[in-house]
Amino acid sequence: MALERNPVWQAPAGESAAAEEAEESEVDALARKLAWSAALSLPVFALAMGEMVPSWHLHRWPEASRAVQGLLATLVVAGPGRFIFARAWRSLQQGHLNMFSLVAMGIGAAWGFSAVAWVVPGLFPATLQHGGQAPLYFEAAAVITTLVILGQWLEARARSQTGEAIQALLGLAAPLARRLREDREEEVLLAAVEVGDRLRVRPGEKIPVDGVIEAGRSAVDESMLTGESVPVAKGPGDAVVGATVNQTGSFVMRAERVGSATLLARMVQMVAQAQRSRAPVQRLADRVSAWFVPAVLLSALLTFVGWMMWGPEPRLSFAIANAVAVLIIACPCALGLATPMSIMVGVGQGAQLGVLVRDAAALEEAGKITHLLMDKTGTLTEGRPAVTHLQALHPARESLLLAVAASLEQLSEHPLAQAVVRRAQEQGLALLVAEDFRSTTGSGVSGLIGGSLVRVGRGSWLEALGLPLPAGLREAAQALQEQAHSVIWVAEGEAVSGFLAVADPIKPSSAEAVRALQALGLQVMMVTGDNAQTARAVAQRLGITEVRAEQTPADKLEVIRHLQAQGAVVGMAGDGINDAPALAAADVGIAMGNGTDIAMQSAGLTLVKGDVRGMVRALGLSRRVMRNIRQNLGFAFAYNALGVPLAAGLLYPLGGWLLNPMVAGLAMALSSVSVIGNALRLRGGDGER
Repeated sequence: MALERNPVWQAPAGESAAAEEAEESEVDALARKLAWSAALSLPVFALAMGEMVPSWHLHRWPEASRAVQGLLATLVVAGPGRFIFARAWRSLQQGHLNMFSLVAMGIGAAWGFSAVAWVVPGLFPATLQHGGQAPLYFEAAAVITTLVILGQWLEARARSQTGEAIQALLGLAAPLARRLREDREEEVLLAAVEVGDRLRVRPGEKIPVDGVIEAGRSAVDESMLTGESVPVAKGPGDAVVGATVNQTGSFVMRAERVGSATLLARMVQMVAQAQRSRAPVQRLADRVSAWFVPAVLLSALLTFVGWMMWGPEPRLSFAIANAVAVLIIACPCALGLATPMSIMVGVGQGAQLGVLVRDAAALEEAGKITHLLMDKTGTLTEGRPAVTHLQALHPARESLLLAVAASLEQLSEHPLAQAVVRRAQEQGLALLVAEDFRSTTGSGVSGLIGGSLVRVGRGSWLEALGLPLPAGLREAAQALQEQAHSVIWVAEGEAVSGFLAVADPIKPSSAEAVRALQALGLQVMMVTGDNAQTARAVAQRLGITEVRAEQTPADKLEVIRHLQAQGAVVGMAGDGINDAPALAAADVGIAMGNGTDIAMQSAGLTLVKGDVRGMVRALGLSRRVMRNIRQNLGFAFAYNALGVPLAAGLLYPLGGWLLNPMVAGLAMALSSVSVIGNALRLRGGDGER
């Protein structure tokens, strides 16, 4: 489904929709040119070949045959093939020779020689003529033009099909949303949904926009983003992404990102931008082409001179034919396609694997990473504190201890306080009324609950107030602190009644991802602004040996620059605003899809769901794409290295074998098709290894 037909995507993906429309228009235009060119070239080819078949008796009407060939070939070259000469002229004006320069010269040489031989045959010496007529190469000019158009159409079609896979994925957005008002529920177009709207999602429906569940529980199929087939359990406070599918339960969500701010809209923009970007290896191919074109022109000139000096009669005919063959077969079409095709297919494959590529350079460099720096909070951990342990002086009072602490902490805005309140809500505990609430900065909070003074905060604060910590609880709390937990003590009246341990849970996939990255030969480092004790505890559980804790954004930059100065290729993974400078400075910045917009804008790669295992997929994808590019470049260079000597007539002394210019054009087109086919293998089995 095209984006412009869906009002939801008009605003967020205007640039991408325009690019898609332009690609479709280009494919259609080239298809029309190909149809006309093929229809006109076929009679030219038949007449030219028919002259060699005695039973066709075309030799009885030579003038008519030559006239039809000349007229039809001229229509092909001046009509569908006109854009070839226009591009060649622009490249000459810009001083940047490319494949169109070679193609235009080859076609122009074949058509120009034939036109002169047809209109003014008396200009050519008798040694060049056969049966009183100079040979024509109209069929070569027409067929070569058709083959070039065919190659351009195949390239445009492949590029369009690569984008279609992504567009089909993003076109799954729900067209309608169920918006809740105070007195009613109404269906509205997705474009009418605003931030803050409360939406109901029923079983089996697509989630309309990005948001957070307020009430209800369900399982959500997020396979379109993650590739994982197992639905993900969701409940109050959990984030949901637009266009994913609600499975079992019904829930009410609050819209947080709509229109161009949704994850899917950003995916469209990022993928479109990445497919139009150029990788360093592509610039290398361009530089090679800059000297390759003059080298081919020199080869054609030497071929012409060689045949004129040492070739058999008619020398001029042989010289022109072989020089034209050199110009045609050396056309760097395959060289020009080698990199962009692999990049475009790789970007599309990355989107399906949950890896968004913002620029092609990041995709290229990812496979070269030697050192991967990873932030802790939000990257290796969930990024949201949660109560992990609850221990009361009297075990039977644990639920009451949590209810009392949450009743007081609900009046605080501290992240740890919010974690306590969430745990109480998850357990369905009724919160009590707290009065005379007071907050002591850096220490804790206090208030009256049921007439009794309750204090919640640091153990050192309670001890300073003359409330000793029970020895048994103190030892348990110290063990948890050594495992990167923050301990919140609770005192009711004049005695400490227990504690809650809060931690930022490590993502379930982090340990597996770190092991896989280390197995790929990467040096994995944790670089975090958190305290050293917490950082070391998390790193130890994940198997990370090198840790830089209490790092400011400037410190992270310095670490990256130091490693780069030593020759390392540095990747940086993070999710917060404070990570943005490091993400931009690294050779490859990798942002978590559940992180901040600034982080994603600063990074070259984004992991859609923030799953650290996506880094393994990103590195594997990069290496497959680069291997594919090297295969394409190697094939293109080998093809030209073999083709040019054959076209120049290297085998003629051995067996009288020459490469017809038309056959050279066919070989050139087939080389481009081979490169395209090899790049498209990334979408199949080759892309999975």
